[in-house]
Amino acid sequence: MNDKPVAEMSFEEAMLALEGVVGQLERGDVALEQSIALYERGAALKAHCAGKLKDAEAKVELIRVQEGRAIGTTPAEGM
Repeated sequence: MNDKPVAEMSFEEAMLALEGVVGQLERGDVALEQSIALYERGAALKAHCAGKLKDAEAKVELIRVQEGRAIGTTPAEGM
């Protein structure tokens, strides 16, 4: 398991690490305590990736606004 702090990982590093965590959990060949630690790391990796994606989307939207091509979205009624 990669012990690099999640906050220091790039999106790509975090995704690769998350894939590794999921693979280990799916195989089921780790002890219960290690499974819990893997699950916690996986949750942190998932949140980190989601944050990176949200930041990237915001940057793209800002660029589009500056170009006059904003694509902002509004939730559909009842969704």
